[in-house]
Amino acid sequence: MPREVFGSAYRFLDRSQLLSFEEIARLARISSTLGVRKVRLTGGEPLLRRELDTLVAMLVDVEEIDEVALTTNGTALAAHAERLASAGLDRVTVSLDALDEEVFRSMSDSRFALARVLEGIDAAQQAGLAPVKVNMVVRRGVNEHCVLEMAEHFRNTPQILRFIEYMDVGATNGWRLDDVVPATEILAQLDGRWPLRRLPGRRAGEVVARWAYRDGGGEVGVISSVTEPFCGGCSRARLSADGRLYTCLFAERGHDLLTPLRDGATDTELAARLREIWGARGDRYSQLRAERASASKEGAPVDEASSQSTRPQRARRVEMSYIGG
Repeated sequence: MPREVFGSAYRFLDRSQLLSFEEIARLARISSTLGVRKVRLTGGEPLLRRELDTLVAMLVDVEEIDEVALTTNGTALAAHAERLASAGLDRVTVSLDALDEEVFRSMSDSRFALARVLEGIDAAQQAGLAPVKVNMVVRRGVNEHCVLEMAEHFRNTPQILRFIEYMDVGATNGWRLDDVVPATEILAQLDGRWPLRRLPGRRAGEVVARWAYRDGGGEVGVISSVTEPFCGGCSRARLSADGRLYTCLFAERGHDLLTPLRDGATDTELAARLREIWGARGDRYSQLRAERASASKEGAPVDEASSQSTRPQRARRVEMSYIGG
């Protein structure tokens, strides 16, 4: 969250405007009747929410939910790992973009010590939240030189490192296509040092391509959401803390569920609303972005209507700190 916006004087939402744990669990239960089998707690930073392990336990109790996971920056993970595991959390993903202290703080805009994140990863592993997945966003000119160092650190460990192409989420990260390090370039770096072999996918709609080190050093993953978008197979919906449902990471607005929830809507009515929202979605921003980039490189004319509809000049897309990754 940009410090120049969310400073000490920023007025955050009152607690009454946020979904309660009971409301989150209810929506998860209703969603499970429509086919949802996995719930991930993300953010912002989810471990800032008090007694998060209570919510985890409530979600684990939803009969049709097979997996409850957490994505965190890791700075508070060491203090919470055991309680989260005891509550039934299945696994953890930690965001970590470099092992160099200066690069780490630049990428995360963080004042925390890198050692706290590494301690959190170890604590999660020891608590049984395994395998811990580590997500590294790669940005040209900032941390692409850290790829091999990160791979070296997590090779031959239980953790799984995943490289993510830098995405244009929200409107505050100053994204440019030139800042993207393609997954093919990342894989070439790795394969040049430690030969790789492709692993089969585990499930339909999986967003990560899995690769194994041929020498038995474990596996890595790449998420090529910019150069090889997967809009057509996307199966993710995102529920914000203030009760809005987003059907795309690049959405400009969400669908209000908090109002009907508190106005007395029945489970049947809420399920119908969720079905209506999901059935009407037509999100394919990443696919259109890739098509425009390809057309631009080849010198083909760009469809201005399509371009403006996918990235309006004045529309402000929701920030990742509101709906997670």
